[in-house]
Amino acid sequence: MIKPREKAPNLTVDLVNDTTWNLQEQNPKNFTMILFYRGKHCPVCKKQLESLQNKISDFTEKGVNLIAISSNTEELAKQTYKEWDIDGIPIGYDLSIDEARKWGLFISEGINDEPEHFFEPGLFLIDKEGKVYWESIQSMPFGRPLFKDVLNGISYILEEGYPARGEA
Repeated sequence: MIKPREKAPNLTVDLVNDTTWNLQEQNPKNFTMILFYRGKHCPVCKKQLESLQNKISDFTEKGVNLIAISSNTEELAKQTYKEWDIDGIPIGYDLSIDEARKWGLFISEGINDEPEHFFEPGLFLIDKEGKVYWESIQSMPFGRPLFKDVLNGISYILEEGYPARGEA
């Protein structure tokens, strides 16, 4: 389990725009937000990512870089990007289950039309030093933090100099 104030695991993923994204190369004003999502098969993920699309400028104003990552194949990730209203979000794909475990994400076995294995949702805020500041991990597709609440939390953190919590 990764605790707040610990160095985030190395993370490099391919993006649907045929580039590569590397966490260690990020240089945010305040934070990098990594949103791990279940994949194209998940209607709750579609709703969440489209909600994030509508809040991009709010996160940018607070100095937060964004990325959303799944274990989907390149083909599925590119279909997702094309079919969902998420054209402003960098979309990473093909994150291995082993890499997802390094982040403490829950792994599920697929049912019905789901992939054989995939990870459940997680949201991480990584600070400018590459350390985990805030994490929210779900074992189900439901109950994810609302972005308005995340934004309000970031505002409070920045205004009050509030430290990362949960490290003990």
